Amino acid sequence: MKYIETLREGERVGEIYLCKAKQTALTKAGKAYESLILQDKTGTLDAKIWDPNSQGIDEFEALDYIDVVGDVTSFQGALQLNVKRVRKVQEGEYEPKDYLPVSDKNIDEMYTELVGFIQGMKNPYLKQLLSSFFIEDKDFEKRFKFHSAAKSVHHGFVGGLLEHTLGVTKLCNYYTQNYPILNKDLLLAAAIFHDIGKLEELSVFPANDYTDEGQLLGHIMIGAEMVGERIRTIPGFPPRLANELKHCILAHHGELEYGSPKKPALAEAVALSFADNTDAKMETIKEIFAAVPEGNTDWVGYNRMFESNLRRTSD
Repeated sequence: MKYIETLREGERVGEIYLCKAKQTALTKAGKAYESLILQDKTGTLDAKIWDPNSQGIDEFEALDYIDVVGDVTSFQGALQLNVKRVRKVQEGEYEPKDYLPVSDKNIDEMYTELVGFIQGMKNPYLKQLLSSFFIEDKDFEKRFKFHSAAKSVHHGFVGGLLEHTLGVTKLCNYYTQNYPILNKDLLLAAAIFHDIGKLEELSVFPANDYTDEGQLLGHIMIGAEMVGERIRTIPGFPPRLANELKHCILAHHGELEYGSPKKPALAEAVALSFADNTDAKMETIKEIFAAVPEGNTDWVGYNRMFESNLRRTSD
């Protein structure tokens, strides 16, 4: 596959890309044309279909995968694709991970590590609850591995939800080794479940946008409901333990102004909120600095999340 970042002016391209956006517009002479944004995992490319009704231009919509043939040109200092032919391709003709931002970590290895925390639990109820999602439900496993953790901000890529969940779980595991006051199984279960609601809050790639349920309820409420519904299918699940687990999920953003319906009232809820905040912010910094060349210690500008200007440290 010829990735977008490798394209050069003057090339003829015949490749499959994700059509991220499509809009009909008019030239100054009043002639209709179509403006596209094409995407693969390396970036995006502006593209134009100057004669949409010509032979070889098939019907397609935004978020379709399309096979395009065209010439790479330059317009106002940026590359642009002049599309000559296009067709919508079918599932099986492309590998979605080639067109979407994806975790730089091995997704299957991360999932195996996460499952290891579940298998090591001593509390039979929490272990059964987690297993019903992460081990026994293969459709859930497939969705969880592919989903992002955010539309933007942090972990907004394929495997992002898994990478973030594992990061938070590992931090919580570390806390339990240093602070014996913490109930290990409860905290790890809460860490693994804390963002489960994002499976319904955000649509799957390539859209990766807020669903109606996500807009109305948010992932915290959705996640608590998902866990609560499954708990009710497990005979004898202790009500006190169920409430403690759901409280940790509801309070994991730490503050009411950050979207949590409840402030942390358990040591485990406090620990989870710290771990979630740490992993999210460190990933955000990682993503900001990914665009900064190694050795560059220039200030990158003010960031709203950190309320500060940021820069890399020197070697």
